[in-house]
Amino acid sequence: MIADSSATLIVGLRNPGSSYEQTRHNIGAVAVDRFLSDNDLSLKRARQGLKADVAETNVAGRRVVLAVPRTFMNESSQAVVPLLKYYGIDPERLLVVHDDIDVPLGKIKVQHGGGHGGNNGVRSVLGSLGSEKFWRLKIGVGRPPSHMDAADYVLGRFGANERETVDVAVYRAADVVEAFITDGGDRARQFAGELND
Repeated sequence: MIADSSATLIVGLRNPGSSYEQTRHNIGAVAVDRFLSDNDLSLKRARQGLKADVAETNVAGRRVVLAVPRTFMNESSQAVVPLLKYYGIDPERLLVVHDDIDVPLGKIKVQHGGGHGGNNGVRSVLGSLGSEKFWRLKIGVGRPPSHMDAADYVLGRFGANERETVDVAVYRAADVVEAFITDGGDRARQFAGELND
């Protein structure tokens, strides 16, 4: 595949399998699914050797690849890094969408660079990519109760009283994905801040 400096890769992190559906850890993939649904796109199995489901489209003449890994969260780099290489996409045009316990429930935040913040999917990508210079769209899932381990918390499902807040956050995150594609990371970051107000 020929390198395309204007192409964009959007990856929604998750754990695959029905037992993980609708868990807090999978909200990044849920947001990407929301964007796909809003734009009449659907995922398909990536070519052999790529551990992801992908959808390809063009927005304003630019190639856009949306993906959810077929790997578990802590092995996300096994999907993300090969996708970047195969499509020839600059990491600066990568947006990783993921849950974050340090962001209040229902809030969203766009960040460029920095550490993994305890998210094992981001930790995996950082370790294999060898660079922190990519974009993240963090969807707040709130802090676990004091008696609960953070790993158990993110593998749990949202409570009925959280559902409406989470659904709104997913719709907003899908809109931020669109802003990232069309206007770039800085505008997406500003837009996410506006949506939180």
